[in-house]
Amino acid sequence: MKKTLAVNCVNTGSTKLIPNGTPLNKVVEEFGVKMKNPILGALVNNVMEELTFEVFHPISVQFIDITHPDGMRMYVRGLSFVLYKAVHELFPDAQLRIDHSISKGIYCKITAPNYDLTEQDVAAIKQRMQEIVEADLPFIRMEEETEEVIRKFELHGLTDKISLMKHRGRNFSSYYKLDGHINAFYGYLVPSSGMLKVFDLNKYFNGLLLQVPQAHNPKKVEPLVIQNKLFEIFQEFSQWIKILEVPNISDLNNSCSNGKSEVFIKVAEALHEKKIGQIADDIRSRNSQVKIILISGPSSSGKTTFAKRLAIHLIVNGMKPLNLSLDNYFVDRDKTPLDENGNHDFEAVEALDIELFNQNLLSLLNGEKVEIPKFSFETGTRFYNGEILHMQPENVLIIEGIHGLNPQLTSSIPPEAKFKIYVSALAALNIDNHNRVSTTDNRLIRRIVRDYRYRKYSARETISRWPSVRQGEEKHIFPFQEEADTMFNSALLYELAVLKPFAEPILLEVQPNQPEYSEATRLLGFFRYLKPLKPTEIPPTSILREFLGGSSFSY
Repeated sequence: MKKTLAVNCVNTGSTKLIPNGTPLNKVVEEFGVKMKNPILGALVNNVMEELTFEVFHPISVQFIDITHPDGMRMYVRGLSFVLYKAVHELFPDAQLRIDHSISKGIYCKITAPNYDLTEQDVAAIKQRMQEIVEADLPFIRMEEETEEVIRKFELHGLTDKISLMKHRGRNFSSYYKLDGHINAFYGYLVPSSGMLKVFDLNKYFNGLLLQVPQAHNPKKVEPLVIQNKLFEIFQEFSQWIKILEVPNISDLNNSCSNGKSEVFIKVAEALHEKKIGQIADDIRSRNSQVKIILISGPSSSGKTTFAKRLAIHLIVNGMKPLNLSLDNYFVDRDKTPLDENGNHDFEAVEALDIELFNQNLLSLLNGEKVEIPKFSFETGTRFYNGEILHMQPENVLIIEGIHGLNPQLTSSIPPEAKFKIYVSALAALNIDNHNRVSTTDNRLIRRIVRDYRYRKYSARETISRWPSVRQGEEKHIFPFQEEADTMFNSALLYELAVLKPFAEPILLEVQPNQPEYSEATRLLGFFRYLKPLKPTEIPPTSILREFLGGSSFSY
């Protein structure tokens, strides 16, 4: 008789004895788990696993679908493989690069000698993808000796992945097969292509946009939102990549190994400095019309350091910046709006006294002296302590906050008096041509390091808060990105290699019995592809110093 094991199913809140070696797809049936969407995988003791995973120890299991972040990642990886297969079959000589998120989708590029992508080409690729989905082909995970995997990847022209395999130094490596095609994806895929029915593909600038399902309504794709200004920043980042010759993490690793890291860091920082100087010049070129500079962006974008560096360049241009904090304009706690759960919504624009804020701004622009309010976060009330602000003709106000680009915030101020800047870590190096690094992950890693060093928060606490932070960004920041006069990409091409030795020990503190363990494990798995860089060459004015320490600015 086969040995049985206790399995606790989080979805049903029940425990059953399951035969030793039972795969998860049979465990689903045993518990009768029903979800609104197809089950894609499972968290086994807070570790992500495929449905083929076999149970040999007592476990707690939570089955997930596309509405779970890990389920969405599985779905997108599956779509990426289907896209790769379709492109490779229709255009054998072309190279596909899955680049970055934009316009609620994923921007991809196809390059080939003497070739320009057409609308007809994109339509043909989409049609082939639909045929692959309808065929319901299995994604088969393989594990073989690394040398054999490298040989196969060389035969298939997947050379961008080989350097990473060599860097990891493992005896065995895994990859996926799909109907005669192979590829490596750094995370699990859905069981089969038939689960990927919801997607779209459109021509987007000189590439194509892979549109994925909505997380809250996965039977519909995310709507295409044109983001021309944001796309320009990504194109600028592509130029930076060309200058530094590091399109992928393996190229960064090679630069570190070849002793080029010092020059690499200096050039990356110089590109930042040049861009900030150009923004200051743009502000100055408006013939002194600009009196208010509004800076907005999501969490851990380096907005504070950017504002301080911009102020220096404005001084060089003969301007005298003053700072005005939006935190001073919170309404009293009893007037703060409530969210859908009945809690105080401090991130809503209505949590600010917009009327008083605009009155003060207009008075300052008219050359009047204004007593600036203060806000006590302890008592939840406004007070005054006699602080007076007075703008001279050469002064310009710098205002930083999440609502900076929301027109409602400065509705009384003439448009010509405002210069709006959106700051975010908008791009990062790809792992390889078909595996991108999420810009959200980049910011999360920054925040984990900063919160631990300066706010005494554990990685677990930061990870647990992150969904709420992201929800606030989606609601209050991202809808107004295109309102900006200019954007600044605060990502540094070398930063993940520098953050690695800081982030890893913090992430390792998350325990297996904690729900955040899955996310911590995922991030730790990503760091295995990176060689660490020492921070000694990072200048004290760098954006990254806001998170690592050693900045010459006061915060």
